[in-house]
Parts: sequence; structure tokens; C-alpha cells
Amino acid sequence: MRGAAGTVMAVLAAIYGAAGVALAAAAAHIGGETAATAAHFLLFHAPVLLVIPVALKVGLLAPRTGAAAGLVIAAGVFFFSGALALGALANWRPVPMLAPTGGMLMIGGWLLLAVSVLMARARG
Repeated sequence: MRGAAGTVMAVLAAIYGAAGVALAAAAAHIGGETAATAAHFLLFHAPVLLVIPVALKVGLLAPRTGAAAGLVIAAGVFFFSGALALGALANWRPVPMLAPTGGMLMIGGWLLLAVSVLMARARG
């Protein structure tokens, strides 16, 4: 699971980085604060998704919980930023409460990441 999850996170990091830059540019041209917020969350979390596989490889994270934390964070960013971007750029909100759900997933993923660090530390 660690290898496949790491590959998925690295690919998502690159996609989130590109999407964040594009969305930030769009927000600058349309003056959209909501689009800018979506861009910021994509750009803030892209490096995290690159670091998690490295932290897994060097043993800083417990394997299963570390991989799960990264995937939960990735899903949360996708839902949160996606919902904000669709609302800001297309005035389309296909799923009610998608942004708050994404936000809660990000929070949960970060907390799970903390637990994973502690679990890896306890294992030695």
C-alpha cells in the first residue's frame, strides 16, 4: 500500500500544484476571493503530498496510518478546492456541503498524520 499510495500522492501533488497556479491566475483576473482561497489550499497542500511518501520511506510515519492520512488530506483538498472553484468560476454547486466536507476531511487527515507520527515513534 505504501508504494501505490505514495505514487498517487506524488501525482496528485503535481496536479494540485498546476491547478493551484492556474486557479490563482484566474482569480487574479476575475478578482475572485473564493477562487483564490481554492488556489491557496491546492498550493499549500501540494508539498505535503510530496513529503508524506518520503516520511513513510524513512519511517517517520506508521505505514498504514501515514498513507491513509495523505489520501484523506488529498481527498479533502480535492472536494474543498473543487467545490470552491466550481462555485466561483462556473457558479455551479453540484453537491451541497461539499466544501465543508472537504474541510473536515483535511482536518481529519492532518490529525491522522499526527497520530501516525506518534505511532511510528512508539514503534521505535
